[in-house]
Amino acid sequence: MHQGKTKKIVYKTAIHIILIILSLTMLVPFLWMISSSLKTTQEMFASPPTWIPRYVAWENYTYMLQAAPWFKYFANTFFISVLTIIGQLVTCSMAAYAFARLRFKGRNLIFLIYLGTMMIPFQVVMIPQFKIVKLLGLVNTHWSLIVPGIFNAFGTFLLRQFFLTIPRELEEAAKIDGCGYPRIFWEIVIKNSKPAIITLVVFTFMNTWNDFQRPLIFLNDDSLWTLSMGLAKFQGTYVTQWNQMMAGALITMVPVLILYIFAQKYFVQGIVMSGLKE
Repeated sequence: MHQGKTKKIVYKTAIHIILIILSLTMLVPFLWMISSSLKTTQEMFASPPTWIPRYVAWENYTYMLQAAPWFKYFANTFFISVLTIIGQLVTCSMAAYAFARLRFKGRNLIFLIYLGTMMIPFQVVMIPQFKIVKLLGLVNTHWSLIVPGIFNAFGTFLLRQFFLTIPRELEEAAKIDGCGYPRIFWEIVIKNSKPAIITLVVFTFMNTWNDFQRPLIFLNDDSLWTLSMGLAKFQGTYVTQWNQMMAGALITMVPVLILYIFAQKYFVQGIVMSGLKE
C-alpha cells in the first residue's frame, strides 16, 4: 500500500517536472524578445548571442513611440476589438442557445455545416469577402473589419458546448414561473455562463488585436491603421532594425497580457466546462 502511494507521488512529480520544463521552453521566445528589445544594433547581431544586454538600450522604446502615432493605432485597434467582441457575444450566444436548446428541423445538419466553415481558411474567402465589403461601401473604414468579424463559428461552438452543461431543470422551473425564451436566455443561460463568455472575449480580443491580414486588405489610410499594420511599417525592404521592432512588438503585446492575466481563472474554467455535455 505504501509502495503504491510512493509510485503515485513519483509519477505526479515527474509529470509536473515535464510540464514545468515545457512551460519554460515556451517562455524562451518571449524572454528573447524582451532581451532583444533592450539591445543595441551591434549587440543584436553579435556572435555568440547574449541574453543579458551589456548596455540597456531604452532608446529603442523611445524611438518607437516617437516614430509613429501609436496612440492613434492603439485607439483604432481598441475600437475594432471592442465592437467585434460585443457583436460576437450577441450573435454567438443567440446562435449557441438555438443549437443547444431549441428543437427545429435540420438543427444538427445546420450546426454541422456551420462548424464546417471553421475548416475554410481566410485566404479562400478573402476575395469574395472583399467584393461584398466593397459593394456595401465599407472599404477603408473600420466597419469593414467589424461587420465580418462579429460572426464566428468557433464562438458559437464554444458557447453551445457550455450551454449544454446548464441543467434543463432550471429552464423548466423558469417556464413554470411564466418565463419566455428571451428571459430564460438572459436570466438562466447567460448569467450562468460567465466562464465561457469571458473565454470567448479573450479569444476574440487576441485574434482581433493581432490581426494583420484583414486590415492590410481593407484599410488604406494611415489614420485608420491598427497596431499590427503600424508595426509592420518598420520592417524595411533591405534593412530592419530588429531591436526596435522587438520593442514595438512588446508594446503591442501588453494589453493582451494584461487581459489574459485578469481573465485566466475564467478562461481555464470555460475551456474545461465547454468540453462537457449534460
